Amino acid sequence: MEFINQKIKEIIAHFGLNNNSFAKRIGVTSTTIDSITTGRLQPDGSRKRTKPGYDLLERIIEEFNINPDYLFARSNEMLQSKIPDRMNYTSVPQVVTVDQEGAENIVYVPVKARAGYLDGYGDMEYIETLPSFNMPHLTNGTYRCFEVQGNSMVGTFFDGDLVFGRFVETLDDLKDGRVYVIVSKNDGIVLKRVINRTKERGKLILKSDNKDGNYPTYTIDAEDVIEAWYVTMYASRQMPEPVDVYDRLHNLESKLVMLEKKLEVEE
Repeated sequence: MEFINQKIKEIIAHFGLNNNSFAKRIGVTSTTIDSITTGRLQPDGSRKRTKPGYDLLERIIEEFNINPDYLFARSNEMLQSKIPDRMNYTSVPQVVTVDQEGAENIVYVPVKARAGYLDGYGDMEYIETLPSFNMPHLTNGTYRCFEVQGNSMVGTFFDGDLVFGRFVETLDDLKDGRVYVIVSKNDGIVLKRVINRTKERGKLILKSDNKDGNYPTYTIDAEDVIEAWYVTMYASRQMPEPVDVYDRLHNLESKLVMLEKKLEVEE
């Protein structure tokens, strides 16, 4: 997080402040800011910088209207006001967790945690209460695991299945016909097949795979989308039934066996 220390120094300079006046604006001591930007002198002459906590970063963002992606070196735009309205969707999850080696964990969101996730998706303390684990072959991106709820995607996914989603950096990257976990302000967490019409109409069309008539297609506004996760893998307790071709092969095999037995008897 050393780059965050540098970003904070740049914010202080941008607003023409010093550490003392900056600290007063966000309600901390100047010593706290000094320890972040300059570091505490160590016996060997080096300086050890303090890592800013979530609460302090939140104060900076709110007080100075800072773009969170700027703090994490994922955007060159410092001020939130400079970002077009459609950029409410951030290019990275607001919170990720890592293991002792610094590798990102896969956070698991069970059904019972869904309501809390809508309020806590950006809260480090909340995210850390959720189970997390590593999967060696899911390393190219940030992943999250969601438990499937309901039967709207029956035919592809079943109630209780686990889907693994890779975070989508921009809504423009949503591909028509693919399955995503969409987290939105009004609809919560849903698993749907998506038709992307954000460029033309500023909307996503969400479709269910269950065709029994109880799950109609509907649209949501792009500006309401908080997170989108592209489903790349799933785990299911449902074992697929044999398809019709296997039934025909089994019948044919049975007939051949019976024919062989009949021929043996006739001989």
